[in-house]
Amino acid sequence: MIPVSYHVNLNEVQEASDLAALLDAPLAQGPFDRLAWFRGLAEDCGLTPLLAVARQGDALGVLPLAQTDDGLTALANWYAFTVRPVFSANADAPVLLTAIARDLKARHDRITLSPVPNEKGEAQHLIDAFRKAGWFVTHEACDTNHYLEVAGRSYADYLAARPGQLRTTLKRKAKKVAITLHDRFTDQGWADYEAIYAQSWKPEEGSPAFLKRFAQDEGRAGRLRLAVAHAEIEGVHQPVAAQLWTVEAGIAYIHKLAYIEAAKPLSPGTSLSAALFERVIDGDHVDAVDFGTGDDPYKRDWMESQRPRYRLVMLRPASPAQWPAIGKALLKRVVGLLRAS
Repeated sequence: MIPVSYHVNLNEVQEASDLAALLDAPLAQGPFDRLAWFRGLAEDCGLTPLLAVARQGDALGVLPLAQTDDGLTALANWYAFTVRPVFSANADAPVLLTAIARDLKARHDRITLSPVPNEKGEAQHLIDAFRKAGWFVTHEACDTNHYLEVAGRSYADYLAARPGQLRTTLKRKAKKVAITLHDRFTDQGWADYEAIYAQSWKPEEGSPAFLKRFAQDEGRAGRLRLAVAHAEIEGVHQPVAAQLWTVEAGIAYIHKLAYIEAAKPLSPGTSLSAALFERVIDGDHVDAVDFGTGDDPYKRDWMESQRPRYRLVMLRPASPAQWPAIGKALLKRVVGLLRAS
């Protein structure tokens, strides 16, 4: 038997040296798998963590979950590009994940995970493990991730491959804005970002305290890339656009972007994006750039590839409360097979 334990109090995780080392490992898998990220979700976003941990000798497997009134979900919110289990380097991932799935079946009826990637088989591993443990599992594509493989190119080579209209806009408008790039968190830089966001077309920020905390953490670690554009609008020189990126393990993540409506004719977002792409490609020498979730058309101007993100729903067949959902899913499968035949 592989023991499975659960952690609601993340301070307990910090005190477990091997577990904390896995979730706080520098440049481990990315920003969305770190203990600091989970702690921010708990303290600033009101999520109730439930970290499921399987141990086999000194090997570890962790499935970050959250408790809700409608069962368990991924320990994530709208800021996360991905959700996935985390394993130590020496772990037998399928074995540990199946152990977690079996133990969860004795405690819970429903688990929903999204957005789950599958580049390294993450979604398929979850599907296989939970089915093996006796869960009824459904899965479907729920979102799109746009990304760029730099493939050793310089920024000049990359820019030359962008659409002509984008390059023309950049050539015409770039000199109309002044750009400041912050590698570290500063109060002024963040005040500029918040002022721009408040005047942008974007909806109200879901959790500004969480985002600020994340930017501060990334700034201390040297991973922050916060760019702010200033320009003259109606005779006043002011911050008009901002973008929040981070860089780690050879990947640049584009988290947030915004510009004030009055600056739209200046295309400040295009100039900011260009400056940041130049920085991460020629300065940070990243291998890839990840534009998060959302199939926005403008992302295709900057990115060259896309991949799906999945929503997985695990239902316990022995629970009568889950029978309507299971029946609906089975009917959907039958209809799909009939249409395909």
